[in-house]
Amino acid sequence: MADIEGAAVPERLLITRTTTDDGVGIVILAGEVDLDGSGQLRDVLLSCVQSAPGTVVDFGEVAFLDSSGINVLITAHRAAEARGVWFRIAAPQYAVERVLQLVGVDTLIGCFPTVEQALAA
Repeated sequence: MADIEGAAVPERLLITRTTTDDGVGIVILAGEVDLDGSGQLRDVLLSCVQSAPGTVVDFGEVAFLDSSGINVLITAHRAAEARGVWFRIAAPQYAVERVLQLVGVDTLIGCFPTVEQALAA
């Protein structure tokens, strides 16, 4: 099942939400995660962690992540913890992975090289 949430900001961030057969939410991002799209991303991630046993955020097509995107990830992670479900990041490109490492998000939220590895963890 795939629900395309649409472009948060046309040509900058596309958010697609799918669900695996066992109900795990996969949020696929493409573009740039910055202040302009972070509000819609927050809404999608919080909805996902409220309804799914786990959530994977696929960063495979994201070239840029700023502090507003980091705050959204931390907010979603905390919401998942409060509900007792898991929240993981998958497939970050080098530039995004470096930002996650520099601010320590990778020590707070599980980061995996692929969506498949995030699902299997």
